[in-house]
Amino acid sequence: MSSLDHLVLATPDLAATVAEVQRLTGTRPVPGGVHTGLGTRNFLLGLGDGAYLEIVGPDPEQGTPEAPRPFGIDVLTEARLVTWAVRVEGIDAAVDAAREAGYDPGEPWEMSRRTPSGDHLSWRLTLDRERGHSGLVPFLIDWAQAPHPAANLPVVPLVGLEAVHPDPARVEGPIAAIGAKLPVKAGNRPSLAATLFGETGLVVLH
Repeated sequence: MSSLDHLVLATPDLAATVAEVQRLTGTRPVPGGVHTGLGTRNFLLGLGDGAYLEIVGPDPEQGTPEAPRPFGIDVLTEARLVTWAVRVEGIDAAVDAAREAGYDPGEPWEMSRRTPSGDHLSWRLTLDRERGHSGLVPFLIDWAQAPHPAANLPVVPLVGLEAVHPDPARVEGPIAAIGAKLPVKAGNRPSLAATLFGETGLVVLH
């Protein structure tokens, strides 16, 4: 069974969203690093159990990238919990298993970023670059021998993660095919909701 790696909170204004998450939770996210060439950078907040929240948005120190920024950031008007990732060991085998179960998560590719300390961090994932990956079906990520970003992060515990979709069966099959679990309720439009336990109580991120 795959385990939650991280949640993706995408935003058109990184500084404002980091400040808002700090206000809501009472804990300040820490700088993650720069995605060179993609036009983005991120801040991170631990969620417990080896998972984390990624707040990702435009990097003001990079020019406009050649391709659209990931997660549909260029068309967002406000911060939104756009998708999530599950951690696997041996991503090629995980992709093959998902395909045999009836869902193709896509070909793995390598991504990297420079950490604030100057280290180079790389990993492989099935993020859909062409369509700015978003949605209730998570992408797979394999950190291999790289240090995991959740280590040593300040933690705001994740209490629950649930989703809404007009036709839950459409996403339940693919989610199960990659070995993940996510409660999906019927509703008007697809959405994710994460409940965190902050310093002042429960906080829901959409």
